[in-house]
Amino acid sequence: MSLRFVLDPELTAELRERIVALWVDVTNAGGAVGFVAPVTADEVRTIADPTLAGIADGPDRLLLGYDGDRLVAMAIFTDPRFHLKPHLRVLTRVMVHPDTQGRGFGEALMREAERVARRLGLAALHVTVRDGLGLNRFYRRLGYREVGRWPAAIRVAPGDDRDEILMWLGLTTDRQDHGTSG
Repeated sequence: MSLRFVLDPELTAELRERIVALWVDVTNAGGAVGFVAPVTADEVRTIADPTLAGIADGPDRLLLGYDGDRLVAMAIFTDPRFHLKPHLRVLTRVMVHPDTQGRGFGEALMREAERVARRLGLAALHVTVRDGLGLNRFYRRLGYREVGRWPAAIRVAPGDDRDEILMWLGLTTDRQDHGTSG
């Protein structure tokens, strides 16, 4: 079964709870979506509530993926909130429910995010990746390029600092070479 995508759904109380539940499940399965396992719904809400406010009140956009009626995927188009960057978005909180891994839902989510970005007239998408999980290989397969790293930017535990990998997808031919490092 393929995913059904919804852009900018109404953020009802029920949907907010489903988003938090997805976020908890992804984190507790080892996903790098802003927390380190184990995490509770109350802990996730400390970030989810202001994140969802940025969507409800703008300027951020929410893309959800459903398998039937079940919420299984999510990505947020985060506006950089800088007037010289209206042409790009940062994809944040990119997640797919752990019990759906291996079914192509992650790739489907990212391909849909790319389609949405092109429809919105964006020139580029940017994602950040926690090093040590192999996620940069996944994004590379989708056409993203590593354009930099912030050394030891993410502290997952005392003595376990990870690089934050900056990945970039140009969406127009004239933008493909922008953002290269070195």
